[in-house]
Amino acid sequence: MSGAGTDSTKAWPEGGPVVILVEPQLGENIGSAARAMGNFGLSRLRLVNPREGWPNPKAVTFASGADRILENAELFPDLRSALAGVSFVAAATARERGMQKTVLGADAVVAEMAGRIAGGENVALVFGRERTGLYTEEVSLADVILTLPVNPAFASLNLAMAVAVVGYEWFKLASGGALPFQQPDRYPIADKADLFAFFDHIERELDEALFFRSEQKKPVTTRNIRNIFHRVGLTRQDIATLHGMVTALVEGRRTREERTAARLAGERRTSTDDETAD
Repeated sequence: MSGAGTDSTKAWPEGGPVVILVEPQLGENIGSAARAMGNFGLSRLRLVNPREGWPNPKAVTFASGADRILENAELFPDLRSALAGVSFVAAATARERGMQKTVLGADAVVAEMAGRIAGGENVALVFGRERTGLYTEEVSLADVILTLPVNPAFASLNLAMAVAVVGYEWFKLASGGALPFQQPDRYPIADKADLFAFFDHIERELDEALFFRSEQKKPVTTRNIRNIFHRVGLTRQDIATLHGMVTALVEGRRTREERTAARLAGERRTSTDDETAD
């Protein structure tokens, strides 16, 4: 199942850190974590003794199309065995563990990992149980502690959210922060002749509408109006739209005036007819 913005013709990124989930309790969280991995270019998932067993149909549902990550997920009985072939490990935790170990944020961790991957190393991000996180013994197996600047009064993140935050930092670094698309320049910027013609139009109609109540202040007010439009960076399409808006306002006012005049004339004729009948 593909979501909005998904292009199935694009190749999935290769490489990146291994993501290890230690004793995840719910299939829904495994699936959501896999979805977050897919969003941010991570594809290698290792599961340590998931509580509900494996495979898990709920994980497939919550992965929302990241099926390949689940299909290729590797299962291990404990964290030690899951770290096979890995040379650098970051353990995610929100708690200080009282051990002499470097503590890094997500951006610093992925920068360290990117350099090591470029050098041919295999690296891993380790996330713990939903309720209790990683045990201190498990954290001791890591090279560095990974933590996030969260509200200390409510520091516990959902498992998939934690994976998403770190995955975001990874993909931002790996992609150079390039956004998937930019607003296309469908219309060229208006040239000065277009802009001056619009100024003539709006100033003429404002004058007709008695907007400039003081002849002395009119030059200053006119400059202010022009500067408003100068700051916007109007396109030719914008100018055409603004011309149309001004014209519609003027014609609408004239139409209302004509209708009002016709109604009053009709009322006068009716009044005259009534007087004649009397």
